[in-house]
Amino acid sequence: MIRSPFPRPAGGRLRAWSELLRVSALLSVPGDALAGAAAVGVRPGRGTAWAVGSSLCLYEAGMALNDWADRHEDAAERPHRPVPSGRVSPGAALGAAGALTAAGLALAARAGRPPLAVATALAATVWAYDLRLKHTAAGPAAMATARGLDLLLGATATVSAARRRTPGAPGAGGAGGASRRTAVPPLTALPPAAVLAAHTYAVTAVSRHEVQGGSTAAPLGALAAATVLGALTASTRPDPYHQGPAHPAPYGPGAGRRPASVPRRSTAQRVTPLLAAVYVRTAARPLLHAALNPSPLLTGRAVGGGIRAMIPLQAALMSRSGATAGGLALLGLVPLTRRLARKVSPT
Repeated sequence: MIRSPFPRPAGGRLRAWSELLRVSALLSVPGDALAGAAAVGVRPGRGTAWAVGSSLCLYEAGMALNDWADRHEDAAERPHRPVPSGRVSPGAALGAAGALTAAGLALAARAGRPPLAVATALAATVWAYDLRLKHTAAGPAAMATARGLDLLLGATATVSAARRRTPGAPGAGGAGGASRRTAVPPLTALPPAAVLAAHTYAVTAVSRHEVQGGSTAAPLGALAAATVLGALTASTRPDPYHQGPAHPAPYGPGAGRRPASVPRRSTAQRVTPLLAAVYVRTAARPLLHAALNPSPLLTGRAVGGGIRAMIPLQAALMSRSGATAGGLALLGLVPLTRRLARKVSPT
């Protein structure tokens, strides 16, 4: 066990594990799977729930493994962290990382083989980042890949469960009679996955200066990235899986009426830019402060703001795909995340 000459921080065992696992950042994870489900046009179901559980486990595995891998560095730079302060033993942190990884893969397997394959790639990326890539030039790209894979995990698990639930869906051994929603391939989730990955890359680049501070370029780059990503997400387009007839019926009961799907698309077109604006504001303010004064304190706050900004970005992506109500509900996690961050640092 690493012995630290610094006083042990106050708090019991539960507090130590909360800090190790960074529970205040945990609420930024479920939106990945929900955004993935929205991107493929399938209503969230049991497969989405398995994906959320898998994502949470793999995320926490990464947090525990990160502190185990950085235990010697943290002993010099951040001795208050749970492992160097002696509140959590290195063996316990490594064991937790292994157990959480196994649990995450087991949950993904419940959703089917394709989700398990994605979860395996996600787990491999997490372990590679913490053990090898974190302090290399490939570190931000590895983190970005992990977040993109997390959204694809939700998309794949949702589609796989829907296909098993609908016998006639493609890939389920039947033919015809299936809802066209279950036929949407998870590849349609690649654009929102790329957006989340780009945001993650920018925030990770800032986090590399969290201990020492001194970087103005990283916060400014992340600020520019958030602005561009917000503008791209705000530019809504009609969702082909919610479209009705091209024109109102010329006669009969529907004569002169607008297609039933038009109000839904109009709601998304109104709400999505607002959610995108919330994302930009959440990320931009602390990033701007860090750029003007690149101290370790403000840089750390910028990273925390970037983590919180994941939630409105996920909500905007959901709304852009037609799941506006779900996006608005997800946005409700932002205040709770902010309150948790006051008790346990997300970084």
